[in-house]
Amino acid sequence: MKSSPLNSEKFDTSRANEYGRQSRIALAGYDACQDLAACMLAASLGATRSAKILVVGAGGTAQEIVAMAKLEPGWRFTAVDPSEPMLEAAKQQLEANNLLERTAMHLGHVEDLAADESYDAATLIGVLHHLDGDETKRQILRSIRAHLKPGAPLIVAGNQYAYASQPLLLAAWGQRWRQHGASPDEVKVKLGKILQGADPPHSEAAVQKLLHDAGFGDATRFFSSLFWGAWLTCKVV
Repeated sequence: MKSSPLNSEKFDTSRANEYGRQSRIALAGYDACQDLAACMLAASLGATRSAKILVVGAGGTAQEIVAMAKLEPGWRFTAVDPSEPMLEAAKQQLEANNLLERTAMHLGHVEDLAADESYDAATLIGVLHHLDGDETKRQILRSIRAHLKPGAPLIVAGNQYAYASQPLLLAAWGQRWRQHGASPDEVKVKLGKILQGADPPHSEAAVQKLLHDAGFGDATRFFSSLFWGAWLTCKVV
């Protein structure tokens, strides 16, 4: 397994076990984003009913696979994640939805895939803001691009903005946790973690530049929720 800028130890068993609930609180509209991502890919790919989809950072809920599989019964998936507990959590969700036969599980990184493996589309949801620095972000995008067919679509979704630069959004994010029963002290701890635990692109323009630098075209944003944004772009031939 090659080294990666994403620290898989960050996503240990404890985090994997709580990931589904925590994600749906932290991201208002979590399931709607996943559903719309599936719709955007289906719209981009058009009439094809058979497609291979690369799902990078699939660990946890595997909700993007569940959503895509429900919409397109002919699609098949390769789920990639460097965290064994997170990939195991995803496997359990896929098993519960009878999707294991349609999904190849890969513990590791995109760079570990066979060089001749190519895909009709890919998703990178909830990953970029966990990677330190722009070069590591470009690296994973380039690795994905290398496995995509010419013109293939890519869904990218994750947090943007330097968190401290958006005090109103940060305060609203804290209120979101309070809305779901967190005490003031618990909210303070969660705000501390988000300020220290990630490195998101600092604007939508920064997301676009990362995509351009990695060989993708202009992106269309289709979802937004506080710090979160979701875009569809395509590989430039």
